[in-house]
Amino acid sequence: MQYRQMGRNGPKISSIGIGAMSFSDFYGPTDEAASHAILDAALELGVTHIDTSNVYGMGRSETVMGTYFKTHPKAREQFHIATKAAISQDSDGNRKFDNSAAHLESELDKSLQRMGIEQVDLFYIHRRDADMPIEEATENLARLVRSGKAGAIGFSEIAPSSLRRAAAVHPIAAVQSEYSLSTRSPEMGLVQACAELGTALVAFSPVARSLLTDNPLPREAIPDLGFLAGNPRFMGANLDANLEMTDRFRRLAAEMQTPAAALAISWLLHQGDQVIPIPGTRSVSHFHELVAGVDLSLSGDDLERIEQVLPIGWAHGDRYNQGQWIGPERYC
Repeated sequence: MQYRQMGRNGPKISSIGIGAMSFSDFYGPTDEAASHAILDAALELGVTHIDTSNVYGMGRSETVMGTYFKTHPKAREQFHIATKAAISQDSDGNRKFDNSAAHLESELDKSLQRMGIEQVDLFYIHRRDADMPIEEATENLARLVRSGKAGAIGFSEIAPSSLRRAAAVHPIAAVQSEYSLSTRSPEMGLVQACAELGTALVAFSPVARSLLTDNPLPREAIPDLGFLAGNPRFMGANLDANLEMTDRFRRLAAEMQTPAAALAISWLLHQGDQVIPIPGTRSVSHFHELVAGVDLSLSGDDLERIEQVLPIGWAHGDRYNQGQWIGPERYC
């Protein structure tokens, strides 16, 4: 396993992590045994970073991790754990974002209890409250570092300008953003700002929610997956076009004698030492394919061939629909 630094002065962690949203039913049915098998495989392969959230399965992802730590007490010492909070609901059940100190600490306390641990290594604001200055939100996070409940702090889906403002208040270990061959917007400033500030860029959905794998989600499964059922890239003609485009990528991966998922992960790792992908999966065999990307060395010619089959801007449809765009900061 190769290692990268989580923040300028942070610990060394595996260059690939686990996106533990997959420990809930977000991308299809799973169970505790399947999730525990992924964690077993992670220990075997040297994957040390796990990224979860209080809203993944409404606490289910964290609970699954907690039951694993109960039966594998030494595993906590081997894993670098990140979780997130700030997505909430108002009295009418509408989604809102709460970056207040009280909310963040209360939700972190619940996360710690679910996982049966005393501290998370990294705690993110999952979505920024646009009505609160980011300097204030950063200070609310910093309080949790001083209290010992979080080892470091980060933000999810913020703009480069917001990152610079936050970093002026307290070191920001990581920014989480969607980044893959299908979503290149971080290259319009976030990749560069993270490198400049010594902040890790934690890339979620690095295989484009299955499009960059050898076995994309079957069309008939998508209507039952709430998020994807309304996602522009997985609807109608857009999905047809995206599957046709990624067929070219799958053929290239076959020519290079590597799984498509491994090639997608390797491409991402070649975009900068600050980039740490966190793919999610419900399958141990697929997890092995993803981790194989760490040891895949790509030449300049290889990278050019990938760019030829999937040139920047190839994806059909926006990465979010109008409702899904509420919260993430657009910056380009």
